[in-house]
Amino acid sequence: MTNADTIRFSVVGFDLDGTLLDTVPDIASALNHALDHAGIAPLPLSEVRGMVGGGAKKLLARALSDHLGVAADGRVDPAMLDPLYDRLLDHYRRNICVDTRMFDGLEPALDDLARRGVRLGVATNKLESLARDLLHRIGLADRFDAIVGGDTLGTDRAKPKPDMLHHLVELCGGGPAAFVGDSVYDTGAARAAGQPCVAVSFGYRNGPVEALNADAVIDHYDALVPTLARL
Repeated sequence: MTNADTIRFSVVGFDLDGTLLDTVPDIASALNHALDHAGIAPLPLSEVRGMVGGGAKKLLARALSDHLGVAADGRVDPAMLDPLYDRLLDHYRRNICVDTRMFDGLEPALDDLARRGVRLGVATNKLESLARDLLHRIGLADRFDAIVGGDTLGTDRAKPKPDMLHHLVELCGGGPAAFVGDSVYDTGAARAAGQPCVAVSFGYRNGPVEALNADAVIDHYDALVPTLARL
């Protein structure tokens, strides 16, 4: 390892959906299961991909808002939203890792960081129980010292607020930290937490990756460690 390879971060945190894992096929399946019950035509993967972020309830509300049950203030009536959300969650829990896959190069990058003594964590707006179950099923749970979900501290403290990222660092033992994500929720939380953020260009968003205003952008996990070394 050369000086150029040295990473100054003791902790590196990751978002989950669209960052560690390509989860949108299984998320879209659960979403369309709920929409079908409401009599709404299924949404294509390409459309769902740009809607993911902020948790499943926000995803469902976005999908419903253009169709029905929207109040004058633009919010979906909870009497409609909540039962459909329960259906979405039930379907997703039972089919959480059917077509979900790791992004290319992820495991070697995690191996490299671990060899350097960097502690790793996950901060996702997905419910903590779902995040833990998914990471366990796909074989990654043991790699992370902390798994923080959108409900771990309370949904009012989820990303883009900084609380989850601060909690992740505390669980990992403290020290300088960086965050890796794919959305404005991630860059916003990192900025609020005072952490540099690396954005992955292959994640889920509805605009150009440059609009995230991340400190760096990578197109493949092969570039993660060299990028962190430059920050």
